[in-house]
Amino acid sequence: MTTDVQAHDCAMLERAARLALRGHGEAEPNPSVGCVIADARGRVVGEGRTRRPGGAHGEIVALRQAGSAARGGIAWTTLEPCNHHGRTPPCVDALIEAGIARLVVGSIETNAVASGGIARLREAGIDVEIRSDVDAVRRLHIGFHRRISTGRPWVVAKWAETFDGALATPPGVSPWISGRRSLRMVHRERGRVDAILTGIGTVIADDPRLDARDVRQRRTARRVVVDPDLQFPTDAAMLTTPGGEVIVACRPDAARSNPDAVHRLEAAGARVLPVEGPDDETLRGRFGGERLARLLRRLAEQDGVATVLTECGPGLLQSLFGADLVDAAVVFTAPATGPTGLHPSHRPRPRDLLAAAGFETVWSGHRGPDTARWSQRVG
Repeated sequence: MTTDVQAHDCAMLERAARLALRGHGEAEPNPSVGCVIADARGRVVGEGRTRRPGGAHGEIVALRQAGSAARGGIAWTTLEPCNHHGRTPPCVDALIEAGIARLVVGSIETNAVASGGIARLREAGIDVEIRSDVDAVRRLHIGFHRRISTGRPWVVAKWAETFDGALATPPGVSPWISGRRSLRMVHRERGRVDAILTGIGTVIADDPRLDARDVRQRRTARRVVVDPDLQFPTDAAMLTTPGGEVIVACRPDAARSNPDAVHRLEAAGARVLPVEGPDDETLRGRFGGERLARLLRRLAEQDGVATVLTECGPGLLQSLFGADLVDAAVVFTAPATGPTGLHPSHRPRPRDLLAAAGFETVWSGHRGPDTARWSQRVG
């Protein structure tokens, strides 16, 4: 294969990845797959991305657009086409029927249920090339592959910090660290995830609503509160704010010893979720890493949660990072002219936890006066 062909394959897979990124918050729990199709002369005749669960996958959208022009042509797809009957028929069948002559795949399917597409296509006489060296595709599908391998959601830690890395300001100083444009970006992200995770300390201190406001919502996130000792106030704002279900995750002994609190919370519309921890975990007032991992796995298994955005303080962030449960981070840093930070001396700064995690920076820029940065796992 010539260098020109390899470069063209890379460029087309990057184009497909850009298409797929538009499906963030719409395609999950399915992977958002992008596909580009060229006819036998090399002219692009179809492109598409995966729609909502039950809707067409990226390959199908592109094939429908291409029509008969796909015969003898080339398809570039970010993920190995599915090879099973789920909510929709197998994409491999459609590609074979359309008469695609060559297929370039950017990532191998890791879900055993859907795998085997490449073998089927090759058996049908289609030339299949695997290009796993395209960074845009790797970054696109790392969340899906991570969810398959761990059985838990993809967790994005979000925080706003002062210029010196603190998450809070001193008494008497405005508590607002980031500006309006940063806040709007946060609300867009809230409207694209399955769950928002916070801690009881944040609820008591800030009484947040944790809803998505003034943005187009692709999904309505559940609001999950880590509340080990069942201190959640029944007059909390999120219980009276329209939005996703409120789940209060506590220690089982707290639920057993305080049935009245459980009843009051359930009467107010919350779901109390006791989460078992390891036998040697005796610390009250917090969830250890294993208990947090069990909470996340339960959300995935029982509620279909694929993506989680954290809106919490440094304590819960430290626990999540310490247990290797953070997969990405979106951080808003105020300018040097912003408020002075107030940081607890006994905790590492979240920015230092992020640095130690060794994530790669996917993009950085500005939202008004704030610096915004998205980082995530390398692989």
